[in-house]
Parts: sequence; C-alpha cells; structure tokens
Amino acid sequence: MTILADVRSRTHGWHRPSAIAAAVLGTVAVLCVAAMLLDQRTLAGAPIWAKPFKFAVSGALYFATWSWLVSLLPRFRRTAGWLTNLLVAIFAAEYVLLVFQAARGRASHFNIATPQDALIYNVMGKMIMGLWVATLVLTVLVMFTKLEDRASFWAVRAGAVLSLVGISLGILMTNPTAQQLAQWKTGGTPDMVGAHTVGIPDGGPGLPVLGWSTVAGDLRIPHFVGMHALQALPLLAIGLAALASRFPRLRDDVVRARLVLVGALGYAGLTALVTWQALRAQSIVHPDAATLGVLALLAAVVGLGSWGAVRAR
Repeated sequence: MTILADVRSRTHGWHRPSAIAAAVLGTVAVLCVAAMLLDQRTLAGAPIWAKPFKFAVSGALYFATWSWLVSLLPRFRRTAGWLTNLLVAIFAAEYVLLVFQAARGRASHFNIATPQDALIYNVMGKMIMGLWVATLVLTVLVMFTKLEDRASFWAVRAGAVLSLVGISLGILMTNPTAQQLAQWKTGGTPDMVGAHTVGIPDGGPGLPVLGWSTVAGDLRIPHFVGMHALQALPLLAIGLAALASRFPRLRDDVVRARLVLVGALGYAGLTALVTWQALRAQSIVHPDAATLGVLALLAAVVGLGSWGAVRAR
C-alpha cells in the first residue's frame, strides 16, 4: 500500500490519459502472453500474438514517458496534452486493427492480399503518419521543458529527437522488395508490399520474443533502438544522479550533462550502425569485420568522450 501511495505521489501531475494508456497496455501485454500460451497458431514463423505483445510493451513505455514529459512543460502544456490525447486515440485504433488481424491469423502490416487486408493496412499507414506528425510537434514542444538538472535537460531533448528519428526509420520497411517488384513487372500482384527483413523474405529464423532475423538484415532493429532513446537517455541521467552519492565527481551536474551528451552521441551512432547493418542484409547476431570495426570505433569514441567529460575541469 505504501509503494502504491509513493507511485501516486511521484506521478501526480503527469498527463493522465497517457498514464492510463500505459497502464492498460501493460495489462494487455500480460494478456498477450497468456494468449500465446493458449493459442499455438503462428504467422510467418512467429507466434500469432507476439506482435500484439511487442506493440503493447513498446506502447506502454512510450506513453508512460510522454505522460511524464508533458508534466515538465512550463508552457504549451494544454496543447501538448491535446496532442498526447490524439496519440493515445491513434495508437488505440491502430492496436485494435492489429489485434483484429492477429485474431484472424492475418498479417497486419504490408498485407494487400485481399481488399479487406489492403484497406486495413492503408488505414493503419495513415494512422502512423498522424502519429508521426503529432510526435514531431510534441518533440518541438519538449524543447521548452525546464529542468534544473542539466543532465536531465539534455537527456530529454536528445532522447525526444532520436526517438523521432527512430520512428521515421520505420518508413524503410514500406519499400517494396526486389521480389515484389519483379512480380509487378511480370504482371503479377504480390500479397505483401514491403518487409522488415532484408535479404530474404519475412518469416525466417529469429531471436526469441523479439523475432529479429538471425539470418538476414532486419529493419525493425534500428526502428526499435532509435525509438526507445526516449527512455534510454533519461534513464542514463537518472542513473548518473543515483551514482553521485558514491562518486563525488558525478555530483557536478555539468559533468553529468557532458556524460549524457556523450551517451546521446553514442546512441545516435549505434542507431546509425544497426541501420547500416540491416540495409546490408546482415543479421544482428552475425556481424562482419566492417560492422565490428565500426562498433569498436564507436565504443572507443564513447569511452574517450566519457573519460574526457569526467576529467575536464
């Protein structure tokens, strides 16, 4: 009971509709796990309820973060509140269509096999565009947030911008594949237009739960990595503040701010790296020498940058 009261006190003033949406999606994610246990159907090699589960978890994190961010705005809070309400409505409608297709055993994305499938995919595409525009405006508004802690100040801004970039990377999955283009050229009509796997058709072996391809490139990875900068960078700032009691150098908010900026640079580099890797049809679990070399260089830059951020006076 004390824990619940503490959570309520800490979240008092957060944007309520998006906080409720986050809680509901968290519950839905648990229900999706139960559905996966009870319903053994698969689609393109993955459990039929895996996609609704992943969307529910991602949506819960997304709305919990925006609920907090809106509460930080000294100005335009009402506008941001309405935009966040719009995000909740769009996501809820899209999620209903996604679950509807899952229950039918049909793909929700890229699917134009039947007029109904094509209509649903077209409607979902327009919803995603609306979600992107609303997120763009909210990202601009986030630049007006006022935070005394400099690390949090930069974490929020950098996280919002990188998250918008990650959402934008989803458009790479809508491009027709070479096989689909070949079908059109020969007078055929493909059942799917677009794919998340690069190098092979969707549906090959993938990582547990995440489903990311283990034999080819997968564009869902940069989309996921970039989008969740919105959580990763503020968590970095929180973690650095928590460590300040043990490491005196971190008690200086300028040092923590430098470390957050280095972390943002590293996160942007990581997003670019996994995008490049996916576009080269390379599996995340089988990096080649070029990928490993760039990763090592990125790690060195972040390491040296972190050392410099701490050492500089």
